[in-house]
Amino acid sequence: MKKILFIFFIFLNIHMFSEDTRPIRDNIGFFWKSKQVNRLMNYLESIEKQKFNLSELIAGISPHDDYLYAARVYYPLFKNFKTKEVVIFGVTHGTVKKKIGDPKKILILDKYKCWKGPYKKVQISGLREFLKNRLKKGLYIVSNKAHMLEHSIEAMIPFLQYFNPDIKITPIMITGMDFKTMDEISNDLSGLIANYIKINNLKIGKDIFFLISTDANHYGKDFNNNLFGEGEQAHNLGTIYDKKIAKAFLSENISENKIERLTLALDGKINKDYKKVLWCGRYSIPFGMLVTLKIVNKIFPDKHLEGKILRYSDTYSEGVLPIKKSGYGITAPFSLEHWVGFLSAGFYLK
Repeated sequence: MKKILFIFFIFLNIHMFSEDTRPIRDNIGFFWKSKQVNRLMNYLESIEKQKFNLSELIAGISPHDDYLYAARVYYPLFKNFKTKEVVIFGVTHGTVKKKIGDPKKILILDKYKCWKGPYKKVQISGLREFLKNRLKKGLYIVSNKAHMLEHSIEAMIPFLQYFNPDIKITPIMITGMDFKTMDEISNDLSGLIANYIKINNLKIGKDIFFLISTDANHYGKDFNNNLFGEGEQAHNLGTIYDKKIAKAFLSENISENKIERLTLALDGKINKDYKKVLWCGRYSIPFGMLVTLKIVNKIFPDKHLEGKILRYSDTYSEGVLPIKKSGYGITAPFSLEHWVGFLSAGFYLK
């Protein structure tokens, strides 16, 4: 009898732990052991030669591809801000949609008490429950399953925790939606976050930061995406096109009109100069930018939001970082038939 009770309590504890702590989804592409994270950051520091003249950042865009591919693109963003809590706007990838019924025009929140991190558990900001209690009904659902399956938010955790050990997060997955819906939901969400900031006397950039997760174009036969043809020339044209979109819509003065035009550009609907590309942040980027811009307009009516592209690369151009026996690897190949672009950008007040 004692043995049965002992097994029951073990099972109960495991069940409770799994419900309370969001587990790691990708334990291949992202580094989850503190020693490996330290080693990665030391390596990045040793090779980083470029100096970034940044004003105080309040928001940013980061890749979520494997660290051995994209760590040099993550690095300049995360190194250049310190904050107590971060709102993370993540993607809802196609593989996740299939398993959760493909919800649209809605935000997805979680109810985990904390998330796993490489150094310690990552605490959830009080903002999440603040939003749950005040967001209009029908604008969000709560799904631990969705957040457990999705990797675009967890990719931020090791970098965040390395530079900000006591970081708290508010994870928000963005589903597919048109710009009108983005505008409507972001109105409600930005108003609530602005109130939260005022109630808690927070300073944007120092106390709270807005982080958008994305990768850029997914190109090649494996993605059924041959917009520019095949081979080296196609790769060159594809990466140039990624950088063209980034420069046109994510840099300099940010306005609602520019964000709306970004949604059209990513869908290939703005004009003949822009064709549809497979950016997985086609919803997370404009939505996160809208929320950030509207918060700025509410709190700093005499200022405007500026963007700066920090770095762009892709899996084919640079390949894998030469970190031997890291304990981690890559989750997809790189070739002219399968490459992914990614970028980092920072946003600040002017």
